[in-house]
Amino acid sequence: MRLFAISDLHLDYAANREWLQQLSRHEYNDDVLILAGDVSDRLALLDEAFGTLTKRFSAVLFVPGNHDLWTTRERMHSSFEKLDAVSAAADEHGVRRDIFRAGDLAIIPLLGWYDYSFGAADDYLKAAWADYRACQWPGHDDVALTRFFTERNPTPSTPLLQHAGQIITFSHFLPRIDLMPERIPDKHRKIYPVLGTTVLDKQLRALGSSMHVYGHSHVNRRVMLDGVTYINNAFGYPSEAHFTTRELVQVL
Repeated sequence: MRLFAISDLHLDYAANREWLQQLSRHEYNDDVLILAGDVSDRLALLDEAFGTLTKRFSAVLFVPGNHDLWTTRERMHSSFEKLDAVSAAADEHGVRRDIFRAGDLAIIPLLGWYDYSFGAADDYLKAAWADYRACQWPGHDDVALTRFFTERNPTPSTPLLQHAGQIITFSHFLPRIDLMPERIPDKHRKIYPVLGTTVLDKQLRALGSSMHVYGHSHVNRRVMLDGVTYINNAFGYPSEAHFTTRELVQVL
């Protein structure tokens, strides 16, 4: 068994859908895929992705990203309703949203959002960031929403994690802001407050994770920090093809 990872497929773009459909139907049949969110805000395209990938991999492991929970094009009342619909689509195709065990290996999905532990949102970000308009979370601000998601994540005492010799975790959102390289220009750092939460890093370390796969930033890298290997393999938008790999990455 090999383990591959990808995130941010953004299937709203035809070129991205074409790449998905050309994936080999035979090469990955014994392998597992981590799909770390932002497939599409359209349920029909999400359903297409789940159907395509489960025909190619022995298991597909998924966490939703922020784009997956947008409500505008589906005309749903809330992003909680959208989350239920996304979860139902995953379950219908056998896409895994729970802990995956293979021998002594455990792969753990971690839900999250952003709580401004990476910085405060200024007026520019509040006007520019689409989530503020495309998501609807009645009764929850972003801090409460982060708590809503992260409190649902497994803990070290979860029975399925007993006797695990190797633990890999994955999330859509970043668990620490220093995963962003120093070369990022100041003008692009304005989005840092909405990239993730430090709660995720505390959780993955409490779980004993040696590797963490994440998405969201569209800045692909593999780096070890404080004993954990962090990997981002975002497919990204067609306009980002000059700096994203736009291919599966084998992580194990």
